Order: sequence, then structure tokens, then C-alpha cells
Amino acid sequence: MKNPILYIVLIGSLLTSPLYMFGQVMARASVNRDQILIGEPIKLTFEVRIPMGQSLTWFNLDTIPHFEIIEAGKPDTNDNIDGKQYHQELTITSFDSGTMVIPPLVLKVEGKSYATDSIPIEVSYTRDDLSKDYRDIKDIIEVPKPAWMAWIPWIIGAFTVIAAGVIFYLLRKPKKPVAAPPPPQPKLSAYEEALQALEELRKQGLQNGEVKAYYSRLNDILRVFMFRKLKVATLEKTNEELISQLRQMPMEKESFNQLVRALQIADFVKFARYQPDATDNEKNFTVIQTAIKTLNNIS
Repeated sequence: MKNPILYIVLIGSLLTSPLYMFGQVMARASVNRDQILIGEPIKLTFEVRIPMGQSLTWFNLDTIPHFEIIEAGKPDTNDNIDGKQYHQELTITSFDSGTMVIPPLVLKVEGKSYATDSIPIEVSYTRDDLSKDYRDIKDIIEVPKPAWMAWIPWIIGAFTVIAAGVIFYLLRKPKKPVAAPPPPQPKLSAYEEALQALEELRKQGLQNGEVKAYYSRLNDILRVFMFRKLKVATLEKTNEELISQLRQMPMEKESFNQLVRALQIADFVKFARYQPDATDNEKNFTVIQTAIKTLNNIS
């Protein structure tokens, strides 16, 4: 052995080289075609390998200059003895003609940046075959009309005749006579209205013992009758003023005194100074009824 140190160095290199390869970061980008027509899609593939347990920040693929991203697949991962491997495919195209370059794209592993190689793509228009003759512009081809369209004028004519007939019928149709409004019901006289109100009050009687309401209604019936029949302003007057007006009426003294007594009782009930019984209620009702009949015969 001429140089044992040299052999030791060579053996050490052979033993450590796999570990060195396994600890390397690999980032590569490739395309399936490097010549396309404008708008034609191509596949851009990313292959990345990093050591196990290291953090990765993926490529920023928001925009690629001169290229449009049509579809972006999700990165696939795979763990093996070489480390953690990533694989992703993008479908891209370009609408700019000429030599367009996919620039180096950068990812970061443990904060350190790694870039792929740039990839030139030749983007061109469709090539015309100049050996062929130009094609003339063709005339417009008339499409035959469906057979049913020949019936359209007849259908329109039939609808027109029918519509004219309906309009003529509606114009000549005799109009129904407007029903005359029902004749107004004859208004009750003051005397009839007063008797009807008294009869309704008799049927109702005392509602829940409301004596005040009963006498107030009895008093109002007399006032309304005198206002309508005798044209006496009674609605805004007190019972004392009403009695003063009744003194001028040609009534019998006994009938007048009974009416005065009934009006006074109505005032006593109104101010809660008197609580009449059933006999008083019936007597005062009869007095008011008799007074209305008497006053109705005056004129």
C-alpha cells in the first residue's frame, strides 16, 4: 500500500456520498411541449424533493408572466428513502406570439431559496398553407321554410275575422238596463221614532243594573221628540230649562206635574242622590210615554 491516507479518504467519500445525496434539495420544472399555437394548452410540471422533517414554502403561482393558468392541480406528496417528494401539474397557455420564457420559480426550504430553470416556449400563429388556392366567399344559402309556415296567413286571417265578429257582437249587444236603486225607506215621524225607541228601551230593560244609563236614555227620547216635533231646542238644555219650556205647553196640570217629577228623578239618579226601585222605573217610563203622546196631539 503506497499511500494509506489516500485510501482512507476514498473509502470515507464512498461511505458519506449517499448521505450527502439524500440530504440535497431538488427543484425542477418541465413542460410536455416547447412549441405551441396561441391559446393552445401545455402541461407545466413541478418536481421537488427535500430532506425529511424540513419545512417548505411552495412556489408563488398567482401569476406567470406572458402565460395564463387554465387549471392548477393540487401538489401530491410521497415519502421515501430519498426524502419527501412533491409533484404538481399546471395547465397553462399564452396569447402572446414569439419566444415566451417561463421564468425561474422560487420555493423556500428551511428559509433558504431554491429556483427552477427558466423554460423558453415558442408561441406562434397557425401557419397557412400558401400552396393552396384561396377559397371564395360563398353565397348565403336559403334554408327551406317549414311547410306549416304556409298556413300562417290563413291563421292570421281567421283570427282577424273572429276578432271582428266578437267586437261587432259586443257593440250591437243590447245593454242590460241599469237596475234602479231601491226607493228610500220613508223616514219615521218624530212620534213613531219616539214610540219605537221606547219599545226598544222596554225590551232592553236595565242592562247589568245600569240605572243611570236607563234614565239617561229615557230622558233623551223625550228631548229628541220635542226637538223634531215641536222644534224646541232641547238637546243642550238642562232638565230645569226643559221644564220651563214645558210650562208653555197646553198640558193638563196633573200630566205636567207627573212629567216634572219624572225629570227630577232622572236628575237625582244622574247625580246618585236617589236609587229608584222597579215600580219607580215602570211609573216614570209610563209618564214619559204618556207625555210624548200628549205633546204629539198639541199641534
